[in-house]
Amino acid sequence: MSPATGVDVFAALASPVRRDLIRLLRDGGPQSVQDLAASFDMRRPSVSEHLKVLRDAGLVTERRSGRKRLYRLEPEPLMDLRDWLTPYERFWRERMSDFAALVAEESATEGKPV
Repeated sequence: MSPATGVDVFAALASPVRRDLIRLLRDGGPQSVQDLAASFDMRRPSVSEHLKVLRDAGLVTERRSGRKRLYRLEPEPLMDLRDWLTPYERFWRERMSDFAALVAEESATEGKPV
């Protein structure tokens, strides 16, 4: 994952609305802006702006079908992000395990249940 792409993907996923759009496309397959906008309490142009950010980050693609624009989730950037985050997940899981062991040890020496 290139640094610029990673920043774009992180920035795109920072918005709860964009994360919801990703979820809708993941669960429902390709959808039009109108179909996606029906799930939000906002106007269609606002949803289109969010989709543009996702498109610019490579997370969705747009295809014209007659008068409609259909958006489809692109898994590649999410897989790249997962691959990049995996070592950090392992790192934090180990640290949290070490922390839990330390708390248990401290509690045992003080005679307090964990």
